[in-house]
Amino acid sequence: MTITIQLNGRPVTAEVSPDTLLLDFVRAHGCASVKCGCETAGCGLCTVFLDDVPVLSCSVLAARADGHSVTTLEGLQDEAAEFVGFIADQGADQCGFCNPGFVMNTIALLRDNPDPTDEEIRSYLAGNLCRCSGYEGQLRGIRSFLNSRKEGAQ
Repeated sequence: MTITIQLNGRPVTAEVSPDTLLLDFVRAHGCASVKCGCETAGCGLCTVFLDDVPVLSCSVLAARADGHSVTTLEGLQDEAAEFVGFIADQGADQCGFCNPGFVMNTIALLRDNPDPTDEEIRSYLAGNLCRCSGYEGQLRGIRSFLNSRKEGAQ
């Protein structure tokens, strides 16, 4: 079957088999930030935005995205650049494998709620698997970013 997806703002048309996962489709089209970490929709490493809503691309068929917009971290570099340094400053990117999922979900969080509480941050990041840092570094980095944004607004 032939599908057309707006991938990071550009149209991509390709032949896919009915069982092709969106994860495999976006990786085949150069989006290396989307990773397969568990194959059970439990780690968050494959998070993409489907029509601006975060979804786990390992649990969505590429055919379901036909005619829709898919955005990966490659398409959100400017938005991500605002806060990833704050996460790195807290040592939360030790191996880096989980970073794309954390960044995608942080972007979704900040779009929905520009001033979240620590509990709301934890809730948004709960579906992301990180074996290195224990999640507190990510929380501190996001909180540091939010605090610097508040200070800059004053």
